[in-house]
Parts: sequence; C-alpha cells; structure tokens
Amino acid sequence: MAVTGCSQCIKYMLFFLNFIFWLAGGVILGVALWLRHDSQTSHLLMQQFEGNQAPGTFHISVYVLIAIGAVMMFVGFLGCYGAIQESQCLLGTFFTCLVILFACEVAAGLWGFINRDTISTELINFYDAAYIKAVDPVDSPSRQAASKVLMAFHDSLDCCGKGDENQLFTAVQASLCPKKKFPLDHLNSQSCHTKLRDLFTEKLHIIGLAALVIAVIMVFEMIFTMVLCCAIRNAPAY
Repeated sequence: MAVTGCSQCIKYMLFFLNFIFWLAGGVILGVALWLRHDSQTSHLLMQQFEGNQAPGTFHISVYVLIAIGAVMMFVGFLGCYGAIQESQCLLGTFFTCLVILFACEVAAGLWGFINRDTISTELINFYDAAYIKAVDPVDSPSRQAASKVLMAFHDSLDCCGKGDENQLFTAVQASLCPKKKFPLDHLNSQSCHTKLRDLFTEKLHIIGLAALVIAVIMVFEMIFTMVLCCAIRNAPAY
C-alpha cells in the first residue's frame, strides 16, 4: 500500500464510485432488457402491414443501451481492480475508457434529444397507414390485415381511433375496439396518437434520468482517477 492520508481516502472513494458505476451498468443492462421484452412495446413493434414491419428505431436504441450497460460493467470492474491494486496502467486505461464513454453518452444524449419524437412519429404514421385501409368500405385481404394491426394497437394501448369522429371509422369501431363500450365518447376517449406519444415519452424520461446520474458519477470518477494516479506516481514506494 503506497498511498497514505488523503490519497488513501481518495483511493477508497474511487473504489466505491467504481462499484456504484458497475452497479449502474447492471441496472442499465437490466432496464434495457426489460424495455426490449416489455410486452406492450414488443407487441406493437412486431406488427406487419403490407409487408412492412413496424418501425424498429426503438429496438435499435435499446440494443445500444444493452451494449452500454455491458461496457460499463467491464469498465467499472477495471476501475475497482485498478484502484485497489494502485496500478497506474489500469487506472490510465480506466480513465481513457471513461473519457470515451462520457463522449459517447453526450453524443447519444444530443441525438436522443434531437430525435426524441422520431419513434412515436414513426409508429403513428404506421398506425395511420393501417387506419386508412381498415376503414375502407371495400372488403379485401389488405383491409383484414389492417384491421388486425389496429386491433393490436387498441388492445395494447387501451385506445380507440385517432380521436376524430370519422364516419367510416364509426361504422367499424365495434369490431376494431372490442374493449370499448358504445356509443363511444370521443371527448373522453384518449386517441391512439396521444397514447403512443405518452408511451415513449415516459420511457425516454427513465433513460434520460439514468444517463444524467451516470454522467455525474463519471465526472467524479475522472477527477479522482487523475488525483490517485498523481499520488501513486509521487509515492515513495514508486
């Protein structure tokens, strides 16, 4: 044990922060897996209409989160081991990884903020394409497929229609919204557009809060790592 005094305190604080960082990586990995297998979103994103799959931007974002969680767990372990062993090489590698992760997190945060409405907008457009075909008075295989897509949305989100009073939709709403009581109160019934926006806004808030907490931890870890490396370099034993 080469470092003493305040440097030794920083060493154990860095170990503690790295342990929290490792746990945070595990939490992110767990949340990402939950988002990936969440029955509500998965059921919607598995829908197909006229050969087109529902937009998969959400799943791409979740896969990125899974990768980030796994990398964070590895980097957290590296930091814990480097701090306990007082290894400048391991701490330097850990610091480099932290800088790269922090830059990636900032870039991902900016991309997410700019494209925060992309996922819900893509699904709304997919819903509207099926909606137009489902209210078509002419019966066809395409209309039947569109009706199945709409029923999946209505069952998963507990909504009915787009919130308008379209006469064509009114004629078929009993079959497309089996959980609703009729006559339907359009003023009090929440539209599927609103439900879709609320669904993904809520999940993005969870991701954003987790990213903010982790960014703060990473800043403190980078500071403590630099201080500890300097203390180890200046220690008499080295």
